[in-house]
Amino acid sequence: MKVQDLMEILSARCLTCQANLEAEVSCGYACDLLSWVLAHGRKGMAWATVQTHLNVIAVAVLMEMACVILVEGVLPEEATLRKAEEEGLAILSSDKTAYELCGLMAKAGVLPPEA
Repeated sequence: MKVQDLMEILSARCLTCQANLEAEVSCGYACDLLSWVLAHGRKGMAWATVQTHLNVIAVAVLMEMACVILVEGVLPEEATLRKAEEEGLAILSSDKTAYELCGLMAKAGVLPPEA
């Protein structure tokens, strides 16, 4: 599944104009503790979080994630959005909770990362 497909399933919108919406989504995850995400992140991951600061982009890029999904209507800081644009990383926004988004991802076949 591609980020573009995931956006439709989640009814999410993309906040980054230069994002790679063709990136393959390999798994889904929800977590707000960056060190935990660093330990469990995977290439192609769709990561749901309420975190909006610049370090979110650093973690997502380092782990080669497909996208970051900001939940419950939170919006990124300007610097975060600019850096995501530079990196071509899709930042999605949804009014749904992380719990709801993970349920939708699981129903669509996007599973948690393998250990």
